[in-house]
Amino acid sequence: MPTPLELQLKTLPNSPGVYQYFDKDDGILYVGKAKNLKKRVTSYFTKNHENGKTRVLVKKIVSIKHIVVNTETDALLLENSLIKKHKPRYNILLKDDKTYPWICIKKERFPRIFLTRNVIKDGSEYFGPYTSVRTVRALLDLIKEIYPLRTCAFDLHPEKISTGKYKVCLEYHLGNCKGACEGLQTEGNYQQEITAIRSIIKGNFRETLAKFKEMMFDFAEKMEFEEAQKIKEKLDLLANYQAKSTVVNPTINNVDVFSIISDETHGYVNFFKIANGSIIQSYTTEIKKKLDESDKELLELFIIETRQRFNSQSKEIYVPFKVDVGENTKVTVPKLGDKRRIVELSERNAKYYRMEQFKQIKIVDPDRHVKRIMAQMKKDLRLSEEPRHIECFDNSNIQGTNPTSACVVFKNGKPSKKDYRHYNIKTVEGPDDFASMEEVVYRRYKRLLAEDEPLPQLIIIDGGKGQLSSALKSLDILGLRGKIAIIGIAKRLEEIYYPGDSVPLYLDKKSESLKIIQYLRNEAHRFSLTLHRNKRSKSAIQSELEQIPDVGKQTITTLLRKFKSAKRVKTATLDELSSEIGNARAKKVYEYFNQKKQ
Repeated sequence: MPTPLELQLKTLPNSPGVYQYFDKDDGILYVGKAKNLKKRVTSYFTKNHENGKTRVLVKKIVSIKHIVVNTETDALLLENSLIKKHKPRYNILLKDDKTYPWICIKKERFPRIFLTRNVIKDGSEYFGPYTSVRTVRALLDLIKEIYPLRTCAFDLHPEKISTGKYKVCLEYHLGNCKGACEGLQTEGNYQQEITAIRSIIKGNFRETLAKFKEMMFDFAEKMEFEEAQKIKEKLDLLANYQAKSTVVNPTINNVDVFSIISDETHGYVNFFKIANGSIIQSYTTEIKKKLDESDKELLELFIIETRQRFNSQSKEIYVPFKVDVGENTKVTVPKLGDKRRIVELSERNAKYYRMEQFKQIKIVDPDRHVKRIMAQMKKDLRLSEEPRHIECFDNSNIQGTNPTSACVVFKNGKPSKKDYRHYNIKTVEGPDDFASMEEVVYRRYKRLLAEDEPLPQLIIIDGGKGQLSSALKSLDILGLRGKIAIIGIAKRLEEIYYPGDSVPLYLDKKSESLKIIQYLRNEAHRFSLTLHRNKRSKSAIQSELEQIPDVGKQTITTLLRKFKSAKRVKTATLDELSSEIGNARAKKVYEYFNQKKQ
């Protein structure tokens, strides 16, 4: 029986994310990031580590938790947040406590724009964080080239400007500032430029580009080509700048995010705590359904219990659909933008957790896994009972020759190959799939009834309405109509047909029920073709030998018994043939093949 740690290692996703190691007392040991969680975490337990501390760390690990993120950049930012929050023993902590850089638009008259690593709650706007200082500096250089802004820290109060307290500096004379300190630029004009800069930082260049193009054409019409060229250079700078400005939206602050993914028996729920645009807490678990509760009921229960457990004081929550959790909490169902992406990321974590649980259940509790699959198929296919025993039929013929059929059997969602059966079609001449299906279904269940063998809960016919109708005729004759559920699956669009219903059912392409049906259909097709090919090959060999004049079936049987194949008969010497079938017949066989070679 694998240990809990071994199970966690086997079921980690191949996705970017952050992993956390915990000791026997549930204390956090280490936080790390990975491009591929499964490869990175597994490497700790498969490599021989030269570093002594790493060996000690691995020995102390009792459990692993992980958070799936969209990109490697997100993993880097999340790792930074968790390390600073938990201060794990085996992580490096920077003594200067510097974090990733932000772009700040200072809350002041004639706002400055600059790089900072400290977010101060003074009403200023912060954009980021960025993972590269180089990216921030490139963006600030771009802004500086396009919009001359002040860099001084003077208090540009109207009274101080009007009294002439400040004088323009070198930046003004170099063209990098328009002299707001002496009243040479109005506050309205400055704020227009700040609005345009804010759009550029957010990655929205459309309005700025349109405005610059209009200005460029106006200067050109006025024959002011030098000014038009300056605007064109700014347009080129904007067009060539391709780095996206914001990674995490810092305006999303002190928010709880909840999501749920469910199946027939369980709900899988995720909780994110968001502060300053970063995930600082994540919790995912499963809730076993007792009375077939809806997703809304399960999520409301989880939200109330989780907020109490983690003592959350957030006034707003993001969820995938409307929930009722009290009047004091604002419920937001995001439709677009960064808020929607955060909810989608929460859903992804719930999905990965569900997949991880399924994999562990398969290893530890296969019966629970089977029960879940069967319950889901019963619901998806609208059956009256779980399809523990399924049989699927498929026909094979090429231009009407050697028609065969196959019946494959699945028990508890898995192939039962000892119960597979091949059928040679006896009563049908020519390529008639409908009649062939009618024959083989009749033969199959007539025998099961005669031998008092258990009947399946579900029959699947590989084909559309025509094949399904043919199979139903046989069930009617045998008195089994209504006693066994039967469906047909059309190959082209994976349409599922029911008796007496002309409108097909379409299952979700990712559903496990459809995957099992496809597996059954493909297995029946493979098994049917095996017999068909063997029969066709044998028929082709025998027909070639039968073309030899004055050589009967008994002679052919004797030759094949000795030489095993027609090819060896062709290459046999006259003496070898004579020793088996006599001189006269051997001479006819030998001359027939050797004349064909000439």
